[in-house]
Amino acid sequence: MTLSCNKIFNKMLMPLALVALLAAPGSAFMPAVTPVLRRSPILSSRTKAAPFPNFGGHTGRRQPRAASIFFMSADQFTVGVLGDLHIDPRKMEDYETGRKQWMPTLEAAKEQHGNVAMVSLGDLGESKSVRPAETSELFAGTTECHKMAAEYLGSFGVPYEVIGGNHDLEGLDEFDTDAANLEMFLREHNKPHAQFKRLIAEKTLLVGLGSTVFRDAKYTSHEVTIDDAQMVWFEEVLKEHPSTDGWKIFVFTHAPPNGSGLRVLQENHVVNGCCWLNHSDEKKCSKFIELVREHRCIKAWFSGHFHLGQDYQDSITFPTIDPKDGPYPNRGSCVFVQTSVMRGGTSRDGRQQSRLIRGDKKGFEICTVDHQKDGAVRVDATITYTDSNHEIGVYGHKDVTLDGDEYFKVYQPCQGDALHPPDKGYIPYGKDGMLHVDEEVTKETVAWWRMACGRTMGMLNGMLVEYDSSTLAPLGLIVGADELVGKRITVLDSGLENCLIDDDDEVGMEGADCGGVSAGEMREQAVVMYDPKTGDTTVVQPNEDGSYWRKIVRNKMVRMKEVRRIKAAREFARELLNLQEGDQDPNVVSSWGPYTTTSGTAKRTGVAGLTVPAAR
Repeated sequence: MTLSCNKIFNKMLMPLALVALLAAPGSAFMPAVTPVLRRSPILSSRTKAAPFPNFGGHTGRRQPRAASIFFMSADQFTVGVLGDLHIDPRKMEDYETGRKQWMPTLEAAKEQHGNVAMVSLGDLGESKSVRPAETSELFAGTTECHKMAAEYLGSFGVPYEVIGGNHDLEGLDEFDTDAANLEMFLREHNKPHAQFKRLIAEKTLLVGLGSTVFRDAKYTSHEVTIDDAQMVWFEEVLKEHPSTDGWKIFVFTHAPPNGSGLRVLQENHVVNGCCWLNHSDEKKCSKFIELVREHRCIKAWFSGHFHLGQDYQDSITFPTIDPKDGPYPNRGSCVFVQTSVMRGGTSRDGRQQSRLIRGDKKGFEICTVDHQKDGAVRVDATITYTDSNHEIGVYGHKDVTLDGDEYFKVYQPCQGDALHPPDKGYIPYGKDGMLHVDEEVTKETVAWWRMACGRTMGMLNGMLVEYDSSTLAPLGLIVGADELVGKRITVLDSGLENCLIDDDDEVGMEGADCGGVSAGEMREQAVVMYDPKTGDTTVVQPNEDGSYWRKIVRNKMVRMKEVRRIKAAREFARELLNLQEGDQDPNVVSSWGPYTTTSGTAKRTGVAGLTVPAAR
């Protein structure tokens, strides 16, 4: 005899439902989230942290929602990913529209399976004054900023996670230290730590790492720095959740790691040393891709930072590709994904987009939520698991270009492998042991080579750039296009027969002879830039650590002090010269150390043509 659906429900499920109701009468049949209005009727805050449903002993912060026995699916999940918000309280229209566009997708996911969350990739506030008539204080990183961001992120009706970006500790007028700024950030977002770990579905973790340095940055404050404590924690999480046990981890950081292969980048991030996580520390910068290669439980890595759209295939990279398309990329089992922005005024290419992840035990989809098309959802890539350590990725569409599209698509060298030669830009050494860029450098010049010491450099948009020798990702600027275009480059040996130094010419170098010079593969070399018309020649010296890219941008605190000194000097000079309003400002320049000569005796600090007359 066949029972009807209603009879099956009455006989089997109703008793279970009654047990659930008796155990938790306030929540068994409640909607996923009950909003609590605060301050504004437009935005709602999330409720206090509540235990996350326990899968395998893991818990996480989230809003309470009903663990309904009727539609819970252990393996399905939906995650919304928001790029750099840069909230400006004067310009909330795009944020309110964006949230409304998200709600149908989130509500449908709650009804379907209930495993839903939002993740913000940081940079929550506008990095300028939002009340310029009243104050010059930057909005980013302030208590007001993070209160507003927490309220906005809590208004989606699902739990949210957030990690810090390079602007989230920028409350310079309010806080004296990064530690105090970070403490406020964590408090306002109800976070115990800068990192997070959330079990979103059965054996599926969301893991985030946040930047914790701004004032104390060694170089640019806009480098995204993951501290040592987070790295230790992250590595332990990976070890405790191996792919062989069926674990799948989705990682979220503000900037991408070196080795991600993402090529839709901003030029200023590349040349100023704030493109990759822990960019300025060579060892720490490479640690992330090493972990990706070692731990195949990492299935995807989402980042923002560049404010560029998701219409390009280069905004998603797969861990494996067809051998006919090129060399093996060596990115473990991880798909790297760039995320755009929601507000129009923050976009660098006109796009306004967010990311959507829809997954289950078979794989996952990476989608775009297009805020310029009423929140239309487009599948950008589909990833199918073939086993616990391998997957197949397929793009959902070709590049979608718009009239006037201009973005910085980085040329990344390809070193080839056993099946593929290096790309056409690779320059080998000649029979004379020298390397020549056999053309006058232009903005279109494409060339790269390896130094004997193992360093890699090449041409990019008329600039000489250093690349990471392992991943061939761009690291930073060596020589700018303003100095290089129109000249030629040669790499030549500078050791052995050239190592004897004339004591009369180089004070302080007496007795140096050939110390430290090798004739082997690690032979000493000189990178020489020259103008064949005038004979002007420049030697590009490496840094003390052997790298070549110029770490010439100091952190924001240092630069703000320098600007104040220049302003004070200008006012002094105007008073000294008795200049009146409307008179042209006096010429005020700065000088910096530490090095201006090869001499071992420091007697002069002048910069020719700047602080002293040019030497001819």
